[in-house]
Amino acid sequence: MSGTGRTNREYKDRLFRFIFGNPDNKAWTLSLYNAINGSDYSDPEAIRLTTIDNVVYMGMKNDVSFLVSDVMNLYEQQASFNPNMPMRFLIYAGMLYSKYIKGEPGYREYSSVQQKAPVPRCVCFYNGTAQLEERRILKLSDAFEPDADADIEVRVTMININYGHNRELLEACGPLNEYSWFVDKIRGGQGSGTDMETAIDKALKEMPEEFVIKPFLLANQAEVKSMCITEYDEERAFAGQRAEGRAEGRAEGRAEGRAEGRAEGRAEGRLEILIGLVKDGILTLAGAAERAGMSVPEFEAETGLKA
Repeated sequence: MSGTGRTNREYKDRLFRFIFGNPDNKAWTLSLYNAINGSDYSDPEAIRLTTIDNVVYMGMKNDVSFLVSDVMNLYEQQASFNPNMPMRFLIYAGMLYSKYIKGEPGYREYSSVQQKAPVPRCVCFYNGTAQLEERRILKLSDAFEPDADADIEVRVTMININYGHNRELLEACGPLNEYSWFVDKIRGGQGSGTDMETAIDKALKEMPEEFVIKPFLLANQAEVKSMCITEYDEERAFAGQRAEGRAEGRAEGRAEGRAEGRAEGRAEGRLEILIGLVKDGILTLAGAAERAGMSVPEFEAETGLKA
């Protein structure tokens, strides 16, 4: 599938979903929940999976959602940075809450008495190859016009789970740490020129025996390979689309092409102008950062300029 710019549209499960959204692995899901929330639940049956299996939005399945006590947890994994995740979470949350109120015998949506609902927690686990910070808050309002008075907001906590990042969190959840190790090993094998399938086999073979996810992965080795290869093809295809779109955006401005790439191309053009204005002393670094819609540290990291 490489080189075509197209991704597999069989909507296969992601490995993350296969591990943490599996009813047989509730103990791992609970461990992940405890690590994220600093809680100490011990009964896996406290997990009530609510993942919507037949929902596909923008080519992606709902990864993992579940109830614990009065918390509605929505977990997604991404191998490429996607600032539009809040919109995706908004759509999933609407479906999940609709399903919730229909399935709760005591919930009366037309009652004059306030009906209690579970608190939403939206988390995106990032393990792509771009160097991103440990955590970032993505907001739905970032997609609106500046100073828009919006009545709906969605906040998504994006957590970098690449191996070596967020060590405290990964150490608190063994299965997440092992998943991160496995992905890192596959990428390392790929980097040495080994084909994807061989890299997966090698990572499985080298996985420490004490890893709790190892028997599960080995028992489902064919599915694991298929999921890893599909995700790799998707990541590479999307990267190709973005690179192609950026070139179109820089060369043609408003000409037809991939909208995302054109936007990135225009953004890069604006940054070049802002860099020039700062160097010429016309704009301060803070002023340029504000115009770029970034914080000063983000603008410095993006441009290489220093105050």
